[in-house]
Amino acid sequence: MKKTPVFLDSLVTDMLRLRAICPFSWRVFQFRPISCEPLIIQMNKCTDEEQIFDFIERNKAILSEKQVGCAFDMLWKLQKQKTSLLKNFEDVRDHPQFLTLHNLATNKFKLMNDDTLVNVLHITQQFAGESHDPLVEALVTEAWRRLERFDIKLLSEFSSCLADQHLYFSPLMGKIADIVHRNLETTQDLSSLSVLMVNISSLISRHFQQQLVNKTELLFDTIDSSEVNVATRITRFLRNIKYCYQPLLEKCNNVFLSNVDQLDLDSISKILRLYKFLQFNSFEFIMMAKKKLTEMIPLCNHPASFVKLFVTLGPIAGPEEKKQLKSTLLLMSEDLTGEQALAVLRAMEDMESRNSHLIKSYLKISFIPTEVSFLVYAISLLPSPHLDEVGISRIEAVLPQCDLNNLSSFATSVLRWIQCDHMYLDSITGKQLKLLQKLDHYGRQRLQHSNSLDLLWEELKYVRGNTFPESLLEETIATLQHFVDEINYINVVEIASFISNTDYLSTLLLDRIASVAVQQIEKIHPFTILAIILPFSTLNYDPPQRDEFFGTCVQHLNSYLGILDPLMLVYLGFSLATLQYFPEDLLKSIFNIEFLSRLDSQLEILSSSLSARVQFHLMELNRSICLECPEFQIPWFHDRFCQQYNKGIGVMNGAQQQIYKMLAEVLGGINCVKASVLTPYYHTVDFECILDKRKKPLPYGSHNTALGQLPEMPWEPNTEIVGSRLPPGAERIALEFLDSKSFCRNIPHMKGKFAMKKRHLEILGYRVIQISQFEWNSMALSTKDARMDYLRERIFGEVKS
Repeated sequence: MKKTPVFLDSLVTDMLRLRAICPFSWRVFQFRPISCEPLIIQMNKCTDEEQIFDFIERNKAILSEKQVGCAFDMLWKLQKQKTSLLKNFEDVRDHPQFLTLHNLATNKFKLMNDDTLVNVLHITQQFAGESHDPLVEALVTEAWRRLERFDIKLLSEFSSCLADQHLYFSPLMGKIADIVHRNLETTQDLSSLSVLMVNISSLISRHFQQQLVNKTELLFDTIDSSEVNVATRITRFLRNIKYCYQPLLEKCNNVFLSNVDQLDLDSISKILRLYKFLQFNSFEFIMMAKKKLTEMIPLCNHPASFVKLFVTLGPIAGPEEKKQLKSTLLLMSEDLTGEQALAVLRAMEDMESRNSHLIKSYLKISFIPTEVSFLVYAISLLPSPHLDEVGISRIEAVLPQCDLNNLSSFATSVLRWIQCDHMYLDSITGKQLKLLQKLDHYGRQRLQHSNSLDLLWEELKYVRGNTFPESLLEETIATLQHFVDEINYINVVEIASFISNTDYLSTLLLDRIASVAVQQIEKIHPFTILAIILPFSTLNYDPPQRDEFFGTCVQHLNSYLGILDPLMLVYLGFSLATLQYFPEDLLKSIFNIEFLSRLDSQLEILSSSLSARVQFHLMELNRSICLECPEFQIPWFHDRFCQQYNKGIGVMNGAQQQIYKMLAEVLGGINCVKASVLTPYYHTVDFECILDKRKKPLPYGSHNTALGQLPEMPWEPNTEIVGSRLPPGAERIALEFLDSKSFCRNIPHMKGKFAMKKRHLEILGYRVIQISQFEWNSMALSTKDARMDYLRERIFGEVKS
């Protein structure tokens, strides 16, 4: 990596002085010989550096500025023709005739034309061994003098020279941004514009960012479909400005897919990293990448190339590919640098795999907050996690530098240790609790110092909302509510996603999200609609304009149903079903042979846990439609899946057995209550009983489930639902005991999937009694007699006097 030049301050001062003294002065070119061609032709015949240096030595007294530029160009072309192992920058730089060429350029740069000047600057930077090179300083100063007359191609090349020197925030880069802005309307060269977009992205306003996105979209169809580099730069620009703009990303993705043969390991790795940052999903690209990368496994026998392959392929690999990668990793693990080890560990986390030896050894030498938080979190997920003195001291050392994401990750890890670390409980818990207090203190400090939603969101966007510490969550939501008017079409998707993961019901924030969606729907990409709907589904909340909100979202999505990612469509259908919203076109686009085949193909490359979640949500959606919208005539086809899924249920823990015995006593016998009952369509009911028309319990006979046994299968496959096999006037009762996960974190409001289950059980003919753990474990029900009376009241409606 090149060092940031120390001459920046003096350079800026010289340039400003130059501008002040002679703002409109232009140099007068000296007379040059009419033809320089013979010498240039001789130079072009050189086949290696020594021949070029011999040529320079023989002709140094008569070389013109054009020939000097040609000599630099020839040296650079020879380097570009070599592989990375054969490049010899140092040998060229240290050659005496290179110094001669360097001095000639220093004396003649003012005579160079614009193209030669910028080209010599670029090449000099590639060969420069020191951070401060007088020639580089002089060339940059001269280029600033000429800046206004550069065309867009030359401007882009010059901006890349500044980027190579890490001058992204310099006044000169600001001047380039201004020129781009003034000439944007007439710009037609997207290749050069894409270079400039990446290089000026750190300086420009949000309004200018949007102008560049619009211009890029307008010009995209003018480029050749083989322009992989242009598509990559556009994707980088979107990453730099943190804007997941789907239309442009889809166009870039099509370019990548059309040019598979051009993509090597570096290209694929870069593209997948950009996609991950932008949360852009392309099943087709992943499948292509997986195939190409798998073919590279036997070829990567060097740690650097193997780590890049492992990090890129690991998260998308199938079982066989993962096995090959892990076998090779074992052979190379001792040769990895610290940075490489951390990259491997991050990839293994995505692969749902961990290596405790690598994690613990790297933690001892790591001091960067993000690294330490990741390693501590990874250790907390090991089968026998233990936070030792090294772990605690590492956390404490980096706390003042941590953002909210790091602090949240640390708190999650420490809480997991406190819950799991029984062996060291007495000696370490005090320190862990003090550490939690420090984490809370630093977290509150950062929240209190937030003065805009944009700044706050920079820290919150990667926080795992579902593990956010309780004490910080409440203050975080309060801070978001303070900035509620700053929620708009640009940030609404990310805010909605965060709220979905917190399980915290804030009607103020959700109402704002719904309002923004309704009013600015045309500015919101259809593929992000799921993220906007998800918090309403998860938290079981209908905004005031419910029908308009859901209708607007679904209408905005309708024309994209055929190309929407299959996983996203399943989740969207399930989320809407949770809210009792059943758009027929969307549902019929899911339940057809073509879509289900696409979904099956995609499930093959997912991790086992994600694949299982998607299949389960498809089943839940299928069940919901069969129960709530039978008029759609969508068949139930999940019997086999449910039978397999429910094989492990039915064994009661101690608390459930205690409740079971109480119910048996209340109902008049163990044969009057069933435990872990499977209903038609495979809902599981904690306990079931039947009362006749006089509210007397009816015995089940010999079909009851004994303690510790598996539940009965549903009443019968595809049975009629309401009142099935019950005497006249009898009612079937389902008793559901709900833990804290069934409710929002801040109030006892039932979450969407549990409210949907209650709805379904009622359709199946049950009277549903839901008992929360807050109520069951309250002081009022602290004795067995109190609990027995409570059960009688809920089941029979009896109130003990």
